[in-house]
Amino acid sequence: FRNNTVMKSAARVRLDRHGMVTVETDMTDIGTGSYTIIAQTAAEMLGVPIEQVVVRLGDSNFPVSAGSGGQWGANSATAGVYAACVKLREAIASKLGLPAGEAAFADGLVRSGTRSVPLRQAAQEADIVAEDTMEYGDLDKKFQQSTFGAHFVEVGVDIATGETRVRRMLAVCAAGRILNPKTARSQVIGAMTMGVGAALMEHLVVDTRRGFFVNHDLAGYEVPVHADIPHQEVIFLDETDPMSSPMKAKGVGELGICGVSAAIANAVYNATGVRVRDYPLTLDKLLAHLPALSS
Repeated sequence: FRNNTVMKSAARVRLDRHGMVTVETDMTDIGTGSYTIIAQTAAEMLGVPIEQVVVRLGDSNFPVSAGSGGQWGANSATAGVYAACVKLREAIASKLGLPAGEAAFADGLVRSGTRSVPLRQAAQEADIVAEDTMEYGDLDKKFQQSTFGAHFVEVGVDIATGETRVRRMLAVCAAGRILNPKTARSQVIGAMTMGVGAALMEHLVVDTRRGFFVNHDLAGYEVPVHADIPHQEVIFLDETDPMSSPMKAKGVGELGICGVSAAIANAVYNATGVRVRDYPLTLDKLLAHLPALSS
């Protein structure tokens, strides 16, 4: 399991006269899909197609978010966007003369009772801008905030050479509401691949006389390539956690790697009876114990 860290996060949201929504926050996207889930959050909250949402990230002039890392994106960064959208909804309803508590935003319209007004109409005179911050207070002290998962691995070990090949991998994750299954799956698969590297090949060799890293480049520091990675599958359990964030989502990034290396080590033990207790599981740690098995 991994902690679902809830952190203070802010955002700014703007509606213009064309009905375009712009979200600004200093959150960054390091390839984990932040642009996508932030755009989805704003689109869902304001009832517009995702094509009408522009996301701007990574500028110190923007409101301060939780940032990237520690699987903070899905729970904390989107919460700041959620808070800003709630404030923008109130401003739009007020501008249109509708009760904010009763206004429904969908299909580019704002509805209340028998009235239905195009969303963009609220910004015909000037853009409407709202900024807000989501603060969790002591929520993480009142409720346990965690994500949970399990990894399953099948390996094959050559009893003559000790070469280990991963044949199948499965990750089962319970990480709250999955905001975007496609990007979440890609992130977990990437983490699983990193786990293979940590288990079987990645190792820094230090010249202790000079404090020099001997394998300081990709020629000496091995990482997994496509040929090393088998079929990988990810299953997300149907779970929503209303105490995790306003979007009922949790972070998923680190959940994809935690447990992978241990599952590989356990699979090697299951196949050979050889228990290796330090990573990586290289040939030299297996060969001395394999001849008895082959005989």
